[in-house]
Amino acid sequence: MDWFPLYNSLRIAALSSVVVFFAGIGAAYYAARLPRLVKGVLDAVLTLPMVLPPTVVGYLLLLVFGNKRPLGQLLANFDIHFVMTWYGGVLAAAVVAFPLMYRTARGAFESFDETLAQAGQTLGLSGRYIFWRIRMPACRQGILAGFVLAFARALGEYGATSMLIGYTPGRTATISTTVYQLWRTGDDAGALFWVGINLAISVAVLLTVNVLERPAKGGPAR
Repeated sequence: MDWFPLYNSLRIAALSSVVVFFAGIGAAYYAARLPRLVKGVLDAVLTLPMVLPPTVVGYLLLLVFGNKRPLGQLLANFDIHFVMTWYGGVLAAAVVAFPLMYRTARGAFESFDETLAQAGQTLGLSGRYIFWRIRMPACRQGILAGFVLAFARALGEYGATSMLIGYTPGRTATISTTVYQLWRTGDDAGALFWVGINLAISVAVLLTVNVLERPAKGGPAR
């Protein structure tokens, strides 16, 4: 049994989730503090990959990082290729999963009681200390839920990934692209096997999200 699709999918999902975790938190923190009109425009830009068809996202990534494109040629001078490589899958998954992390984290930051930060400022605490020791712990449930959802989205990504890295057994194959290839070749048993694995992981992810959200729902109302 070739377990590479599972390994590669988990690798891509884990690395892309780490990327969107920090990028999403940073973007959400600053967006939550912007004026309403500016925040609305920024939201439209940052969440666009969530509403675009994944194949369109993949095509746009090819236009930017393709081997014959200026940026793609520049990166090639440093032996960095996002087309037909597994780490190109990290890029595609990160772009598609970013809006989930961003919007969830932004919602958590917007629900934060700013009087706590103001109290910390009156005590002379630095902005960095307030962010990491006061704001982040208070928002951790929403942020962790966003991270888990981003991981699940990256794990199940197909459209942008298939456009950018294709399907090469032992190199770029993921669970999603493997299911398609097995179905296309008439191997229903093999396709159902990988579908079952994906379902099991998805259920585990949803249960994790429910566990993370439960304390927040049961907490005292402000």
